Amino acid sequence: MKTAIVTDSTCYLTKEEIVDNNLVVVPIPVVIDGKSYDEGVDITSKEFYEKLRTSGSFPSTTQPPLGKMIALYTSLRDQGYENVISIHLASTISGFVNNLKSIKDEIDGLNVYVYDSEITVRLMGSLVLEAARMAREGQEPTQILSRLNQLRATFGEYFIVDDLQNLVRGGRLSNASAFIGGLLKIKPILTFNEAHEIVAFEKVRSTKKALARVEELFAENKAKVDYPLRAIIIHANDKAAAVKWQERLQTKYPDLPIELSYFGPVIGTHLGEKALALAWLEDYTKAK
Repeated sequence: MKTAIVTDSTCYLTKEEIVDNNLVVVPIPVVIDGKSYDEGVDITSKEFYEKLRTSGSFPSTTQPPLGKMIALYTSLRDQGYENVISIHLASTISGFVNNLKSIKDEIDGLNVYVYDSEITVRLMGSLVLEAARMAREGQEPTQILSRLNQLRATFGEYFIVDDLQNLVRGGRLSNASAFIGGLLKIKPILTFNEAHEIVAFEKVRSTKKALARVEELFAENKAKVDYPLRAIIIHANDKAAAVKWQERLQTKYPDLPIELSYFGPVIGTHLGEKALALAWLEDYTKAK
C-alpha cells in the first residue's frame, strides 16, 4: 500500500531532507502587522526576525485553510496514494490537528491518519523522517503509527527564553500567572508537561546558569534510559550561541550525536528572538 507522509512547516527539516524523503510540507501562516506570510515560502527565518524587531505589534499565527488541506489530500489520492499519515504540531499549541481530524474522512478512497506530534520543531521532524523511512519500506500505517508513539515517548526538551511576553499574549504558557512577577534579569526555563502544554519550569539568574541547569537536567534524563540518545540544539536567530553550546556539549559527550536546528517564524512568534533549547530523543538512526 502506497503511503504519503504530510507534515507542516514547523518541522524545520532541510530542503534536502524534504526532497530526499518525498515529504509534503504544508506552510503555516504567520501574521506580522496585518500581513500574512506562509512560513518557508513567503518569508525566511532571517527576514522574520528582522521584521520582528521593527513590527508595530506582536506577530501571530493562523492555520492553513481546511479547503486547502482537502485539496491536498485529494491530490495525493489522485497520484495513487492509498494512505496519508499527516504529522503536525502539538494540539496544545495549535488547533490545526483537531481541525484536520474533522475532515479526514471526507476523501473517498483515501485513508488519512492525523497524528498529533505533541511537540513541534526538529523533534517533530524526527518523527517525520522515521515515518518516511518506514513508508519507503512499505510498512503498514498501523506499524508506522506504533513506532511514532514509541519514539515520541522518548522526547525531552528545555527552552531558555529572553522574554515571556509572546507566550503569555498568545496564551501558550499554561502557568503564566505564577511566573510573571520579578522577571528582571531572570532567564526562564520552559518545558512541556505531561499534558503536552508549555510550562515555566524554573527561574534562573543569567544565561550561563540557565544553560548549566539545562545540561544538568539532560544528564539526569540520560542516566535514566537504556537506549542511545541523540540531541538537538535549537536557536532563535542566534546561531553563534547555539554552536558554542553544541561544542561544549560535544566535549562532554563525544559519542552523542548533536544536531543544530532553529526556531522558524511560527515558533519564533511565540518564543521570541534569542531563545535556545536543548532537546533529545532515542537515536532512531541506530534503532532500525
